[in-house]
Amino acid sequence: MNDRQETGSMWHGGGTWHGTTILGVRKDGAVVLAGDGQVSLGNTVIKHSARKVRTLAGGKVLAGFAGATADAFTLLERLEAKLEQYPGQLLRACVELAKDWRTDRYLRRLEAMMIVADAEHLLVLTGTGDVLEPEGGVAAIGSGGMYALAAARALMATDADAETIARKAMSIAAEICVFTNDKVVVEKLG
Repeated sequence: MNDRQETGSMWHGGGTWHGTTILGVRKDGAVVLAGDGQVSLGNTVIKHSARKVRTLAGGKVLAGFAGATADAFTLLERLEAKLEQYPGQLLRACVELAKDWRTDRYLRRLEAMMIVADAEHLLVLTGTGDVLEPEGGVAAIGSGGMYALAAARALMATDADAETIARKAMSIAAEICVFTNDKVVVEKLG
């Protein structure tokens, strides 16, 4: 059993968070990040309308997080600093953040995952140093992430735009995952 399992955290070795759903969709030049509003502590809903999706870099970058809230905000601050250091270079900023996240003793203990996007990239960032660009223009994290991902992938073949796909996929995830609700916040580029 590892430290995370022993402390009873919501992290599971496979990278699944229980407590939120974040979905990114890129289609026809538009990029959308959607996140549900539920904050859970164990099996109890603490808040229904948290904002887990944000704009950064003057509205040029979208970021959504799943995991421990304080840890996620720490990572968002670090990402903003990297974006200031490497303006207009989201991929480079994310790689530099991932290096720090993996090697810095303090950051290594942070329990969160992120999806970030700009006009060119849709990326998943993890504490294991991963900076992944999923295929097909869809990325998802969190407890309902795989439900939202499957729904969004199916909807990509329709005429629906990115925002419609994200909203419908999040609605489907909320119907299936008890840690995901229908109080969805959507941020959009393009």
